[in-house]
Amino acid sequence: MAKLNQMKELLRNKQLDSEFSVVYKAEAFDKQYSRYLKILADFEEIYEADAEREISLFSAPGRSEIGGNHTDHNHGLVLAAGISLDAIAVASKNDEGIVRVKSAGYPMDVVNCNELEPCEKEYGKSQAIVRGVIARFKELGYNVGGFDATTTSQVLSGSGLSSSAAFEVLVGTILSHLYNDGKVPMPEIAKIAQYSENVFFGKPCGLLDQMACAVGGFVSIDFADTSKPVINAIDFDFSKSGHSLVIVDTKGSHSNLTDDYAAVRREMESVAEFFGKKVLREVEKKDVIANAAALSEKLGERAVLRALHFFGENEKVIAQTDALLRNDFEAFKKLIIASGRSSYMYNQNVYTCKNPTNQPLSLALCISEQLLSGKGAWRVHGGGFAGTIQAFVPDEFVKEYTDALRSVFGDDSCYVLSIRKGGTRIV
Repeated sequence: MAKLNQMKELLRNKQLDSEFSVVYKAEAFDKQYSRYLKILADFEEIYEADAEREISLFSAPGRSEIGGNHTDHNHGLVLAAGISLDAIAVASKNDEGIVRVKSAGYPMDVVNCNELEPCEKEYGKSQAIVRGVIARFKELGYNVGGFDATTTSQVLSGSGLSSSAAFEVLVGTILSHLYNDGKVPMPEIAKIAQYSENVFFGKPCGLLDQMACAVGGFVSIDFADTSKPVINAIDFDFSKSGHSLVIVDTKGSHSNLTDDYAAVRREMESVAEFFGKKVLREVEKKDVIANAAALSEKLGERAVLRALHFFGENEKVIAQTDALLRNDFEAFKKLIIASGRSSYMYNQNVYTCKNPTNQPLSLALCISEQLLSGKGAWRVHGGGFAGTIQAFVPDEFVKEYTDALRSVFGDDSCYVLSIRKGGTRIV
């Protein structure tokens, strides 16, 4: 925390390298100084803030699903990571009991801390997220109060990087530090964020996105009991791996794909129902294989393939986690490739059957295999069917790889990322 003019000087003179190093690579510092100066100027203008006002800088990462593609909704295992694309904020307490959040490019969200009931008119709006986070903090006995904030985000909307979860975690992190001395555990903030999205925003999401954004780093999550997921931070320093995480945006549209996403979950659960269960986590793989003929006749072969993908992904998450804990990054990369092939062949979420001639993800994966075979790893990213792929690329090969993918999908298609800690107060 610092006075506004002091913070401005710290940013102008680039005196926050130590604080930035917690969440950004050194080569990104210059851009981050400019970025924070911009939202600080916005804060000063929007709230007519004087030079003596105490302010803080906050950051919450997007997330990348590393392993466990389409497993969380059937209570499976997931490996995820917080990434260096983030949502940031300048925030300051006020004594009005009013929360004001002005995000770049959006109208201001205004929430009275004494009016915290869900509102149907707010469903799908960021104001609902803010209200829901405040409400859940209060319900759980944490302190709440007014604050003014300006925010901006680098987390790509619709990319599988969880822009909404990053925003939710950012709001929770601000409340934790401004009113609770930063003592609200990050897993708790993740659950608060999920609650807000479910009850106030009107979206029945799982906990994966929020937990990865809140906790950061590599994190394994076991969703056997979705009310009490088992979360384990993995002690692995990605910065020493000699690789970068590259997300490639193929510019495929997510519109009209709701049925495709829903079918994955529906078909997996239909296999569970065959055995009198609700989700695949309650079923044994050997039983699916033993009943493959009857399942195929009743549900179709794709449902069986997707169920077998689920079991295979759970096994791979355990193996990936073990590889990271052993510091065996070569084994880890092989498992990433295997996971990607399972998504492509068995889960079949690389392109939509509605438009089989349109396959940007397939093309990106094909080119990645040609370039990275024997060097790196590649796989579909997030929900699939359109959007992004993920690649682990040796640092010395990043330029050659990104140049090739940009020549196909555009200059703004590649994002070279690091893996970082979760929601945090920078200063």
